[in-house]
Amino acid sequence: MEEKFNEATQQRPEGDRAMDATLVTIDLPLFIKRIKQESTWKDSDRNAVTVFKTNGMRLVLVALHAGAELKTHTVDGIISVQVIDGKMKFNADNRSVELNTGQMLALHKGIPHSVLAIEETIFLLTLTTTLEK
Repeated sequence: MEEKFNEATQQRPEGDRAMDATLVTIDLPLFIKRIKQESTWKDSDRNAVTVFKTNGMRLVLVALHAGAELKTHTVDGIISVQVIDGKMKFNADNRSVELNTGQMLALHKGIPHSVLAIEETIFLLTLTTTLEK
């Protein structure tokens, strides 16, 4: 398997972090600390970092300030949302659920959904992606 690494950016100059390999370890507390130190977190209502990306799956750590909203959208894969810390309202399929620390949900692809952070919230988004044929 070919290992893949992120590239350095102005936002994340350290670069060279494993994004895809036979084994990738992910230190969520360290990533949370880092994204809360970045200017994007300080200057907007959210920040996120992709912590794993391979053909078939992507893991994204998302941080939302209280009141931040991800407006109604759809995705082309199945998702799971796991709240690491905080409280959010997740709307989909004419239903609304509150998710607190330690709770999660799963949603099939193509279903319109939105998210509202009731308080500062950190969640891990898992998204299935298209597999190569």
